[in-house]
Amino acid sequence: MSRVQNRPSWDTYFMNITSLVAQRSTCTRRAVGAIIVKDKRILTTGYNGAPSGIRHCLEVGCLRETMNVPSGERHELCRGIHAEQNAIIQAAYHGVSVKGAMLYCTNLPCSICAKMIINAGINNICYQTGYADVMSEEMFEEAGVEVIKYDSSTQGGTT
Repeated sequence: MSRVQNRPSWDTYFMNITSLVAQRSTCTRRAVGAIIVKDKRILTTGYNGAPSGIRHCLEVGCLRETMNVPSGERHELCRGIHAEQNAIIQAAYHGVSVKGAMLYCTNLPCSICAKMIINAGINNICYQTGYADVMSEEMFEEAGVEVIKYDSSTQGGTT
């Protein structure tokens, strides 16, 4: 097999990077990574964890676990910022437009992130696994945001 045949598709390449970004997560419940890509260039990355300068859940524990809050509910009861939010915030912080970009994420975004993604002008999402928040899927559909579930068994996506 030649080197060219082993070359990953763009979706596989970006999804692999997204999984690497998730390894920086400081959430005790779920490690999530996100990257925003435009014209096959990575604009920003984000992972879930506490804001800069705030102690991480790895240090202080998880309020959501203590209170037995189910996944996908009561997002306000968390010290952390979601990976998608961090990626969008990094773009704003550095003055980078994400309008017309694509978001790669290890998990389907929640409804709070969906609102931010829609208003940021991100047109496409590629994610690995689902999330317990049906409202986000409904909002993406209504807003015309294309949502693609990445299939690693097919090496997914475009070349």
